[in-house]
Amino acid sequence: MSKIFIDACLGKETPYTPVWMMRQAGRYLPEYMEVRAKAGDFLSLCHNPEMACEVTLQPIDIVGVDAAILFSDILVIPDEMGMDLSFVKGEGPKFSDPLESQEDLDRLIGGEEAASKLTYVYDTIKLIKERLSDDKALIGFCGAPWTLATYMIEGQGTKTYNICKKMMYSNPELLHNILAKVTEVVKLYMEKQIEAGIDVVQIFDSWASAIEPSKYDEFSWKYMVEIADYLKSKFPDTPIIMFPKGVASFIEQDLVYGNFDVFGVDWSTPMALAKEKLGDKYVLQGNMEPTRLYSKEATKECVESLAELMKDGRHIFNLGHGILPDVPVENAKYFVKLCQEASKRD
Repeated sequence: MSKIFIDACLGKETPYTPVWMMRQAGRYLPEYMEVRAKAGDFLSLCHNPEMACEVTLQPIDIVGVDAAILFSDILVIPDEMGMDLSFVKGEGPKFSDPLESQEDLDRLIGGEEAASKLTYVYDTIKLIKERLSDDKALIGFCGAPWTLATYMIEGQGTKTYNICKKMMYSNPELLHNILAKVTEVVKLYMEKQIEAGIDVVQIFDSWASAIEPSKYDEFSWKYMVEIADYLKSKFPDTPIIMFPKGVASFIEQDLVYGNFDVFGVDWSTPMALAKEKLGDKYVLQGNMEPTRLYSKEATKECVESLAELMKDGRHIFNLGHGILPDVPVENAKYFVKLCQEASKRD
């Protein structure tokens, strides 16, 4: 069992503070790009357990982090629900058939039927667990229902979320129906990930900041809490990380609640605020601005500041969102080494 990382997530005393980086298997590693080229395209890589296992393990061996994050994509869920997903070079993910009506939603499969189609993910997890060192943890993940719904409704990534938000205010019943159907699939998907062998669950709400604070609980957070409650009822010892990006005002208003273990603090949210409002209830994770990795000096400044701020709190070193593709590998290694040294001093 990966004791140190899991104990840290559960708020227990550990000999040092663990460190990992979101989006570990990514374009910043030349080794990843070699495997990606062999796979042919992104979805093929997600669907190939052997290759997905390989790129999941690369950051452990190359960068030296304490936990691996499963290589997959949040959009495999709507893809297996029956939506037509493709990844367009230079443009990102696209659905050719975005949801506009209840009839569109009704044509999608849900529940156990959809979750059972994601066998390639569960097979990847089993392969990783066979090869991952016992002192390293494996983090499984999913997108929050709101983040998934934005792609399903907009048909692609968006900067304005105007189609989703038009539905939020003009047809909230339909949006809730979409969120509820997605939530049921996510619950079962994460249950099957845990059964396959993951040690820690992380729920990403990458587009949380698109919702005004007074509406965030209704259209996102309560669905994330529902997923966490479901998983905790079945797997009480499996740590759950919640990561909503860009919700400082939601935190400030004391609106965070739920049965989970770790709150991921994004780079735009002051860690001091998160510590004040949430530090007594949850372990905190984060929150270095990822672009600091371009500068060793900026990286060191942030790591030392976080270490000082959190020396009397419960904290896991991490970035405040995903690592960027042109970050030098040497700088990523430097970040991990600094975190490890900082935690040993304490």
